[in-house]
Amino acid sequence: MQNVRLPFPRCWRLADALRHFRNRHFLALDLFILSLTPLMALLLRIDQLASVAAYQTVLILYTVSALAIRLFIFYRSGLYARYWRFASLDELLLVGAAVCLSSTLLFGLFSILLPLHLVDVEPLQLLPRSIPLIDGLLALLFVGGNRLSVRLTERWRRGSPDGAATRVAIVGAGDTGSTSLREIKTHPQLGLKVVGFVDDDPVKAGMTIHGAPVLGGCDQIPELVSQHAIDQIFIAMPSAPGKEVRRILHMCEQVGVQAKMIPALHELFEGHFSIDLVRNIELEDLLRRAPVRIDTQAVSELLRGRRVLVTGGGGSIGGELCRQILACGPERLTIVGHGENSVFEIHKELQTLKGAKQTEIQTVIADVRFAGRILRVFQQEQPHVVFHAAAHKHVHLMEQHPTEAVINNILGTKNVLQAAQAVQVERFVMISTDKAVNPTSVMGATKRVAELLVHQAAQATGKPYCAVRFGNVLGSRGSVVLTFKQQIAAGGPVTVTHPEMVRFFMTIPEAVQLVLQAAVLGHGGEVFMLDMGQPVRILDLARDLIQLSGLQEGRDIDIVFSGLRPGEKLYEEMFTPDESYKETVHEKLLIAANAARFVPGNLDQALEALAYAARLDDCDAAIRLLENLLPEYGRRWSFNVDHQSSHRPPSHADPRSTCPPTQQIRASPLKRLAREQWGSEAGAVCGIVRQ
Repeated sequence: MQNVRLPFPRCWRLADALRHFRNRHFLALDLFILSLTPLMALLLRIDQLASVAAYQTVLILYTVSALAIRLFIFYRSGLYARYWRFASLDELLLVGAAVCLSSTLLFGLFSILLPLHLVDVEPLQLLPRSIPLIDGLLALLFVGGNRLSVRLTERWRRGSPDGAATRVAIVGAGDTGSTSLREIKTHPQLGLKVVGFVDDDPVKAGMTIHGAPVLGGCDQIPELVSQHAIDQIFIAMPSAPGKEVRRILHMCEQVGVQAKMIPALHELFEGHFSIDLVRNIELEDLLRRAPVRIDTQAVSELLRGRRVLVTGGGGSIGGELCRQILACGPERLTIVGHGENSVFEIHKELQTLKGAKQTEIQTVIADVRFAGRILRVFQQEQPHVVFHAAAHKHVHLMEQHPTEAVINNILGTKNVLQAAQAVQVERFVMISTDKAVNPTSVMGATKRVAELLVHQAAQATGKPYCAVRFGNVLGSRGSVVLTFKQQIAAGGPVTVTHPEMVRFFMTIPEAVQLVLQAAVLGHGGEVFMLDMGQPVRILDLARDLIQLSGLQEGRDIDIVFSGLRPGEKLYEEMFTPDESYKETVHEKLLIAANAARFVPGNLDQALEALAYAARLDDCDAAIRLLENLLPEYGRRWSFNVDHQSSHRPPSHADPRSTCPPTQQIRASPLKRLAREQWGSEAGAVCGIVRQ
């Protein structure tokens, strides 16, 4: 950086002295200025110095009145409580509003009251009606000018970038782009020089915004980079779809310039923008749809001053739930989790975010599998609203350990629901998955049964207990994105199960907003989901991540196909065929209001058998019981053959079981229990649900 040589050094030294003025100094300066502006206004109006004496009495009266009115309005407007070295357009508008208001009052006083002879002044001595207007313009010029000079001097003193500054073009000449430009100009020490904007809006073509021209459209980026020697591209289009961001990124890579993303202003803490928050383009920016924004005002009203409990609060979804719930100002936030390290970390983070909020943050180490422990927690905390996020979610692992999925996802949900009903929880939201629709995996089947339990509880209590289905969440623990990043960091290869596999994706904040909105809109027994647009091919996702890492597929890193694993589908669905879904008051939020109609009458009986099979670690019996309880799960292999010709069970394996052989022959204790309790024939344990 280097200092700029300024013209008229004495004037700038005077302006520099203003930088050290405090508001009491500005008050004295205003008193001096406002004492002279009426005289100056009269001279400009009559253009004769000798004639001023004829207006002496009324001029003095006007000047005293103007001083009193203007200084009172300036004070009440907060003009003497501002730090003018960092003045912005808001402060200048405040000056203008204060001057206009005071001038209006003066105009009314001297143009209406004096002619009515309410003040004893001879008509020949009346001031011209234009004096308050001229005086107001002069006051605005001098009062606003001396404060603006402070801001300009501060800017000049900071210097400007030297010839080696990084030349930047901002894509997007909207609010985010213009704010970014102002921030860059405010901090020239960053070494950034904005050469102009790039925007496809034809109305803005050729226009200048804050001194920077609109150079052209996005299609002209390669030409503009060459013409203006641009070193970096800042993308200031936070609401642009991923397709558009991908197109701009591709053009930048073609011409060898770096592209960075400027986040949306509403995403930044308390709305304060900082150029330090400009970041590299992330995968979330390349979603093939516009990010979903949900109004959370109703959520804040629901949770403010209430006691809220979150199970699985140490997980990626549960942790974000806790962050957004804390922002709503609940009376108490209880974090229930099994992993002490994750609970400790989120508690420490929330204590930092809490600030001056009065919310009590409580942590509980407990496992949803233990009904007595969960009941005691609920009795102690007495929550009004419960978000149930605790679950096993890894498809491949649950295929290997189906009884663990049953115990945690089904019986754990039952325990939490029973505890919620025991203390009369007002609202209950369970986090489910799109894999619960026509499930082909143990994880999906157990989450579908958990949904049925929530619907059953909603019917029994008449309270708003509901479920929310997610697609795949970008950045959550164990997500495919993290796996791909690890593989890329290790030098590859990147493994993709199938070239045609597609998934719905959403960001963690979107997922949590959906959960919170469901708490507001739920009446009981519904399933909510987010309209996530078109699904994304996993292969395209892998290629995007390779590209964002600065690598090229085939040259730097390879993609290999590993084949579908047990329980996986080529694509996911969000509603079962019998569920009728519709839009809610939020355009992108869908609801299946009739989901509670599909609760089987023998659900409790089936759960008893499932619980017994799970506690015996009888994988084969547990899977067969799930098949009987969920007909769509029992047809999963035919479903895959019909809809996904490439996904067939291995010819040498029993498609209904993925347990080791030593575990597939342990059904005899359960068969004996079935004969004793239900009088069924030997081997009919897997048929108890049908009876």
